[in-house]
Amino acid sequence: MASEAPPFWWDRPDWRSALLWPVSSVYGLVAARRMLNARREHVGVPVLCVGNPTVGGAGKTPVAIALAQQARRMGLEPGFLSRGHGGSLSKPHLVDPHHDSAKSTGDEPLLLASEAPTAVTPNRAAGARLLIAEGCDFLIMDDGFQSAHIHYDYALLVVDAQRGLGNGHIIPGGPVRAPLVDQIRHAHAVLRMGEGEAADALVRLAARAGRPIYDAVARPRPGSGVEGRALLAFAGIGHPDKFFRTVEEAGGRLVATRPFPDHHYYTDENLAELLEQADAAGADLVTTAKDAVRIRHASEVAARLLQRLSVIEIDLEFDPPGIPERIIGDTIAAFER
Repeated sequence: MASEAPPFWWDRPDWRSALLWPVSSVYGLVAARRMLNARREHVGVPVLCVGNPTVGGAGKTPVAIALAQQARRMGLEPGFLSRGHGGSLSKPHLVDPHHDSAKSTGDEPLLLASEAPTAVTPNRAAGARLLIAEGCDFLIMDDGFQSAHIHYDYALLVVDAQRGLGNGHIIPGGPVRAPLVDQIRHAHAVLRMGEGEAADALVRLAARAGRPIYDAVARPRPGSGVEGRALLAFAGIGHPDKFFRTVEEAGGRLVATRPFPDHHYYTDENLAELLEQADAAGADLVTTAKDAVRIRHASEVAARLLQRLSVIEIDLEFDPPGIPERIIGDTIAAFER
């Protein structure tokens, strides 16, 4: 249940990206044609897609959650559509956050399901029907911008301001999922997450195409209880270093860090090593909400670690603050046209 992008994807272009350029060109051509020619099924309710132009974590899940919270404040009944990356389910499934495991549904759907009904399936149309039957009247699709065979009324591209487009090359020579011109053509707005200049190339391209550019910053939620504590921080997300900085922003004192691959499923051996390392360093343990749901398996070592574990939740600050309401409103307006 782990995935890890090659490190050279996030450095300056080198001989590896150049060597893979012919394959990247073919991949990009196929991806562009798929986006242009895909037959997308209409499902009868507004659909908002939250995607990103590259592989790897850019903050889509907290953005999707913030948008669902806004939709609910506007009197809507939101639901999430997710492919369930890393899960093992073969049929469309409504996630039960109290009984399902990350190994079956994937980690992100468990987080989403704590906020709103969540359907897991590669067949987004089938998932949409499940959610509509549950009473949802506004659907938020977490990922699927480049590939889902479902009509979306609004597509928001989320890009990390510090990592941006990496080396700028298309898979497998880099992290970009499809030619940028084609991605912007199908997007309605770009949301730049965090602070930095690495996303400026995409922002300029979007601005020339007349797409709105929004900004948001993730802040640790008050009350995490890590202030002043010696901590071993671990994370299996797209960019673990971002989380380690968040721990320090929350007031924690890092004495050790352990990065794992994105969506890593923690074995009992992993957890025992973390406990031993924390004991040796005289530290407590801290991780992300996404990692925490992957440790909820019924083993003795998992139970011991969870008793010592702090979880840092984050909230998004949008600039300007009314961005979520505007995006929800624009999605509904597009659906009603």
